[in-house]
Amino acid sequence: MYSQKAIIRCTLLVVAVAFAAVPAVAQQWEVGGSAGGSFYVDQAVAAGAASGSIGFRPGFAVGGWIGHKAEGRLGGEIRYLFQKNDIRLASGGATYAFASQSHLIHYDLIVHLNQREDRVRPFLAIGGGMKGYIGTGAERAVQPLNNLAVLTATKQWQPMLSLGGGVSWTVGSRVVLRAEVRDYVTPVPKNVILPAPGASVSGWVHDIVPMFGVSYILQ
Repeated sequence: MYSQKAIIRCTLLVVAVAFAAVPAVAQQWEVGGSAGGSFYVDQAVAAGAASGSIGFRPGFAVGGWIGHKAEGRLGGEIRYLFQKNDIRLASGGATYAFASQSHLIHYDLIVHLNQREDRVRPFLAIGGGMKGYIGTGAERAVQPLNNLAVLTATKQWQPMLSLGGGVSWTVGSRVVLRAEVRDYVTPVPKNVILPAPGASVSGWVHDIVPMFGVSYILQ
């Protein structure tokens, strides 16, 4: 669906469009934080006649951002997010879990559906960046389901596409509440989730993250 080069190109394009479209004199800056859940879509793994699924258990996400808004409908945000989700390998009723975490750094172009003066503002977000997958579990000499894949205590950074949207609500003159959902898309981190010889992992990693946040308008 997406290639690594396509994700990188999308990130650079979004950043270029955002800085070109949002005049410096018209910017309104804000800083905020958010927290929520993290829910992954499993990928299929197969090795000969054996098959199963690889994914991540539901976990939590917490992070922050620095954003800018124009007088019209455009804006942008630099965001960081920490996630805690254990890797899960399953086949034939057997399941093996391995502790892991991830770090996300990205820039998103924000397109509001109404003007900056409105207190309730639905918005769409598209952007990209990098996601670091880190296996933090204890490796075993013989891991269950190692005919499909081996879960490793390594780290790997992958290019990431960020898609989503939500709604913000300005309370008073400077406080903004927010509810949003993001889909963070990356290639499978095959250094952390190492397919067994002859095994293949299909699909892309989709990380669905609903979040609630609060921010403060600086100017």
